[in-house]
Amino acid sequence: MDRSDRGRALIMAERWIFDGHIAGIGAASGFRAVIGIWHSSPLGAFADVMVQEATGRRLLLAPSAAVAEFVAATYQFDQVQIVDVDAGLDGGRLTVAAGPLAIEAGIGTRTVTGIGLRAVPHRLAVHPAWLTAINPLAALLSPGARTAGTAGNGRREFYGVTDLHRINDARVRWDGEDQGALVPIRPAVTFGFSSVPARPAVATVRTTILSGD
Repeated sequence: MDRSDRGRALIMAERWIFDGHIAGIGAASGFRAVIGIWHSSPLGAFADVMVQEATGRRLLLAPSAAVAEFVAATYQFDQVQIVDVDAGLDGGRLTVAAGPLAIEAGIGTRTVTGIGLRAVPHRLAVHPAWLTAINPLAALLSPGARTAGTAGNGRREFYGVTDLHRINDARVRWDGEDQGALVPIRPAVTFGFSSVPARPAVATVRTTILSGD
C-alpha cells in the first residue's frame, strides 16, 4: 500500500492507533515545540512537529500531505507546512531537523511519574476505558495534561503514556535564530484538548483516536 492509499484508508477508518514518543520542549524566547516520533501508525513510521511561537501562532510541520490532512483535522493550527521531518532518539539524545526547525536535546533519567507508569500493565495503561477513568487524576498531577477528551471533527482521543524521561538540556533554532535556554513549557500549548507536562520530557505513548461518527 503506497502513501496515498494509506491516506485514504486513514480517513475512512473508525479507530486510529499511533505508537511512539512525544517530546515537549520550551525555550526562553517563548517558543514551544511538541515532537511526535511514531514507530507504528496507519501511515507507517513518521515524525511531525507542532510549534507554537511566543506570539501564540501555531504551526504544524508535517512530512506529507496525508499526515498534514489527518493531524490538521484532529488539532488546531494557524499554518501547516509540508517539509522533510527527520527526528529520532538515539544514545540519550533527541535530534530534530524539520524545515525551519532544528533541535538537539539531552534525555535524562526516568521521572517519578515514569516509574509509576511502568508499574501499570501495558494493556491496561493504553486502554481507552482506563484512560477515561484516570483523566481527572492526570489533570491534577499535571495541570493542562489530560488522558482522554474530544479532538477535532468530533473525534475522541486517548493518551496512554507508559514511560516518561526528563529532557535536561536543549538547543533550539527556529528560522536560524537561537531560541534560548531550555525552560518549562509555559504558557501551555493550545493545539487541542490536552497539553504536555510543563517540565520538558519525552513520553512513550500510544495515542488512540476514535471517529466521532
